Amino acid sequence: MKKQFFAAVMLLAIAASAAAQISVREPWIRATVPAGQATGAFMQLQSAQDARLVEVQTPAAGIVEIHQMSMQGDRMMMSAVDYIDLPAGKPVALASGGYHIMMMDLKRQMKAGETVPMTLVFEKKGKKRETLELQVPVKPLSYTAPKPH
Repeated sequence: MKKQFFAAVMLLAIAASAAAQISVREPWIRATVPAGQATGAFMQLQSAQDARLVEVQTPAAGIVEIHQMSMQGDRMMMSAVDYIDLPAGKPVALASGGYHIMMMDLKRQMKAGETVPMTLVFEKKGKKRETLELQVPVKPLSYTAPKPH
């Protein structure tokens, strides 16, 4: 288990250095029950220059969307958004209760301890696109993420 986690962290570090302008901290995916068809992915993003997260891909899901959860009165609402702005130098949390990555039509159960390949697509000045390849660890259903800094 520790070896898998270390390997995932190393892959993340290698990917982050390849696109040094954007950093990803503490990425994780919530595990699912065997028949589960959807889950969320969470992380903290920070860009050295203004950018946008515009797309997320993973072979583990048939549909991957960037979502925002918000309260409207006493109702919790969740909806897809086209992008998430990443203001230069400011961390942006993708966390429960706010922005997150929604993985739907899962191809298999997400089991705690495994890693899932994920590609983040960013748009920078001049509509230039860059991708960042990650291996995201799956955390147990009971996992509580650390509070963003």
